[in-house]
Amino acid sequence: MTPLLASGLTAAAIVLLMLLIGVARLNPFVTLFVVSIGLALATGMPTEQAIASFENGMGHVLGHVAGVVALGTMLGKILAETGGADQIALTISRLAGKKRLNWAMMVIGLLVGLPVFFEVGFVLLIPLVIILSRRNNLPLPVLAFPMAAALSVTHAMVPPHPATLLAITAYHANTARTLFWGIVIGTPIAALAGPVYTWYIAPRIGPLAPTALEAQFTGRIEHDKLPSFALSCATLLMPVVLMLGGALAELLWPATALPYRVLHFLGNTDIALLVATLMSFWLMGSLSGLSRETILRFSNECLAPTATIMLLIGAGGGFGRELIDSGLSHSITNLALGAHVPLLVLAWMLALLVRIATGSATVATTTASGIVGPILATSHSVSPELLVLVTGAGSVGLSLMNDAGFWQMKEYLGMNLSQTLRSWTMIETLIAILGLLICLPLSWVIH
Repeated sequence: MTPLLASGLTAAAIVLLMLLIGVARLNPFVTLFVVSIGLALATGMPTEQAIASFENGMGHVLGHVAGVVALGTMLGKILAETGGADQIALTISRLAGKKRLNWAMMVIGLLVGLPVFFEVGFVLLIPLVIILSRRNNLPLPVLAFPMAAALSVTHAMVPPHPATLLAITAYHANTARTLFWGIVIGTPIAALAGPVYTWYIAPRIGPLAPTALEAQFTGRIEHDKLPSFALSCATLLMPVVLMLGGALAELLWPATALPYRVLHFLGNTDIALLVATLMSFWLMGSLSGLSRETILRFSNECLAPTATIMLLIGAGGGFGRELIDSGLSHSITNLALGAHVPLLVLAWMLALLVRIATGSATVATTTASGIVGPILATSHSVSPELLVLVTGAGSVGLSLMNDAGFWQMKEYLGMNLSQTLRSWTMIETLIAILGLLICLPLSWVIH
């Protein structure tokens, strides 16, 4: 299949999804399933392979995200019901003030996002965002967008995220310098794509529908005394600390050492969230006077609203897998390689195109750095650190229906398809464009 035909088929599938979900108002999960299978068959894939490809893609994404969403929602529910999230919200409101809450959430997103994946940071912080917005009578996007933009920037551009580390290896970049430039360049990008763009778009996307998940975090039992701020923060940040410990273990000990094995195990995303959730049952639940039956009821009832979210995330993964297995994503990558452009722009374009084709920022960074790495080895005119950052920036652009984060933002915030495209897709695209626009002139003075 020619690259132009592959690009045309992919674009047609994405437009069809927009029309069926956004205009015809069909069920998003069923629509993603049908369009994914139809796209695979249109490329000539056998029917059995098309179905298997969708199932594999769905299973792969849910294997990573389902536990994160479930455990993160339980942790948020316990924090909300015991008043821990209220305590954090009240303290942040008092320290930052209502007018600066959006900037405070951006800073929190940058800090929490350093050791965790976007999906993990999002489910950890969204209960706090919901409670802060309700207590201060602010629209949910005003706080959610800056937080999510900051998480996306750190996920894409700042070590120790796995994709960034792979790009550092592929480009033979210096980790410390990449971390430094990632923070220096990423912070203003998070500010522009987060609070600044939110100031423009939040009043223009219209009212949001209340979600069942929102009710889980705002309809808590009233308590005479809230838990302490320190205890509440320790519960919320426990998974972050455990994951950071796992990352540090890789730098301090060999893989055979006992401290490495213990910290690496505890630093696993699912294990860190599991430990934090179990500790929240005890620290926040039992110590706040909740019975075992009450904790069980809370942890069970909060999962019901996540079913739709997980189905949509899984279907997006299935759609992305069809693009890969049908060869469409490979053809799109070849289209970028045929363009004679500077190396920084080539890496950015490759990452962006793979992101559009697969929906995964991690796959986009890994693929683009694997292609551009050998080219860089023969040309030392570009800073490898800036190449890492620009590849990461391109990997998050144009968040569409095959991206798990797209459905998380849509469903958690109660947005329709049009609202999500005008807000979240634009935020991700701004991050990508700003990353390229900042790194390009810097490359003239940094080598």
